[in-house]
Amino acid sequence: MTVIAMTREIGSHGSEVAAGVAAELGLEIINSEIVVPHIAGSLGLEHSSVQRYVDGKATLFDRWQIDTRKLSQYTLDHILNLALKDNVLIRGWGAAALFQGIHGIICVRVCAPMALRVRAMMERLGVKDADAIQQEIERFDAGHSRAMRAAFNFDWNDALLYHIVLNSARVTVDTCVKTICQLTEHQSPQDDSTTKAALAEKLREIKACEIAASD
Repeated sequence: MTVIAMTREIGSHGSEVAAGVAAELGLEIINSEIVVPHIAGSLGLEHSSVQRYVDGKATLFDRWQIDTRKLSQYTLDHILNLALKDNVLIRGWGAAALFQGIHGIICVRVCAPMALRVRAMMERLGVKDADAIQQEIERFDAGHSRAMRAAFNFDWNDALLYHIVLNSARVTVDTCVKTICQLTEHQSPQDDSTTKAALAEKLREIKACEIAASD
């Protein structure tokens, strides 16, 4: 089975890397468009409220509405079920922390220096004010980090969470794609049953926590 958990800094070309890896290995990309509607439905909230929270842009009303314990449980439950489908690349959502200790799942981070991220976002958005873009990136980083820590209790900047951290200022997108694919292909097919069993066990643990919390 092939399951990759990827986090990427905004403006680091991580989306292009994810798309390249998915195309090369025939994987489905699991992103906010897939996860948010499910989680929002489980919480009984608007999609936009959950998306703002995860992006670190939650309003006071969003934070009041969202039970972080339930957000964490529902998200982890959904991510584990998606991983059990096999052949997926999960972008963000605390997956790198969730899959710690599960052999056979590759955890990857794509990052870049601020200057490159600013240039990339200026080009993407057609904006010429570098200072304004940098401030927006810094606000996003800080808000997203707070949200991940509150909901999933992990620091997404911790290099020890990942098999490999790729700096797209030093390594091209194509090379990032090839490196991740090579790392994935080195996994032994004999590990598949062990990986699936570990995912299923973790899912049972989360279900048990949900039941205990509702009692």
